[in-house]
Amino acid sequence: MNRFVIGFAALLMLGACSPNPSSVSFAPPEPTVTDLPAATPTSQPSSTQTDAAPTATEAPPVEFPPPVVNLRSIVNGLDKPVFLTHAGDGSGRVFLVEKPGRIRIVRDGALLPGPYLDIRGLIKSSGNEQGLLGLAFDPQYGANGRFYVNYSDLNGDTVVARYAVSAGNPDLADPGSGKILLQIEQPYPNHNGGDLAFGPDGYLYIGMGDGGSGGDPQGNGQRLDTLLGKMLRIDVRGDAYAIPADNPYTNRADARPEIWAYGLRNPWRFSFDRMTGDLYIGDVGQGEYEEINFQPAGAGGGQNYGWNILEGFHPYQGSSSADLTAPVAEYDHSDGNCSVTGGYVYRGSRLPALAGTYVFGDYCTGETWVLRQSADGWQTADWFGMGIPISSFGEDEQGELYVLDYKGGGAFILEPG
Repeated sequence: MNRFVIGFAALLMLGACSPNPSSVSFAPPEPTVTDLPAATPTSQPSSTQTDAAPTATEAPPVEFPPPVVNLRSIVNGLDKPVFLTHAGDGSGRVFLVEKPGRIRIVRDGALLPGPYLDIRGLIKSSGNEQGLLGLAFDPQYGANGRFYVNYSDLNGDTVVARYAVSAGNPDLADPGSGKILLQIEQPYPNHNGGDLAFGPDGYLYIGMGDGGSGGDPQGNGQRLDTLLGKMLRIDVRGDAYAIPADNPYTNRADARPEIWAYGLRNPWRFSFDRMTGDLYIGDVGQGEYEEINFQPAGAGGGQNYGWNILEGFHPYQGSSSADLTAPVAEYDHSDGNCSVTGGYVYRGSRLPALAGTYVFGDYCTGETWVLRQSADGWQTADWFGMGIPISSFGEDEQGELYVLDYKGGGAFILEPG
């Protein structure tokens, strides 16, 4: 069992696991978009150093019982699925991202034969961390038909581009509508991040890895003159993107104004709680610890999540005088765990016992955990082993939770056991 540190408390829980996710029950022990502040057109701190770092203290475990669930297959035969989401348009469709460069649609329980978008010719999808990696639908998609993708171009660099649905077919995007909004050079082929999501403020958030290799050799996580190793926040209402006026580094000549938060290694899936607006980030560790970072709604930007000064709660290298925002959960690489896949706070109706609980997992083992915040602090529990490489969790328009099997090409919905 893995060692967790949750809100500076070590909470050890036991769960049950099974290698057959499609047929076995597992028993363990939209916010409204508000008016946007003014934005300014796009236009790039170095942190000073000290030895301060958060420390963990022991506390008694706190139990809460995750529900018994089944995983029901909704589709199979996908090509390296890495994300699932919805358009927020009342259609009930779910959209599935295939890493080689296609977006597929499941409508009325069936996978449509033709892709919604096919941009395989634009994408480098070699290795495990390049390809079509992210998808986000505009909050006004029902009116403007816009959506956004994050992919590795043929040079291996990150591209954030906007597309639009075709005029005559709601199940088909217009491949000629693509407009590149942002390009970020990638020095190595790994740690691309790749996730996109609109926040409750209506701005587009972009998760960027530190640029790759190992240990962040360029120091990108702590540098504010680069977009690597960051959470970015931009305004995409216009033809080009603009900088929200309340981004934390809009008036810093030595910092990129797109930056919302920094000190990230490879944020593989982040999400906003659709009820509270809180932000959860699953950040992949270097070699020993995986972590979940948290930003409460309304907290403002500028957080330093610590990489590469810290890996989880633990010193990695270097130091900083900046205030470091410690994770709310970490787990180690015992039992074969290797790479966190961030998930969602459950807000659906099928699993009421899971309401308000954040679900996340590990890619290598398929183990899952649940996390809650209460008056007593952050609490976690082992949940169950899905027996699949979890490339992503997903959420439909009703808040129901899905999980993707990267190697098997399947998508599953969580249902009562």
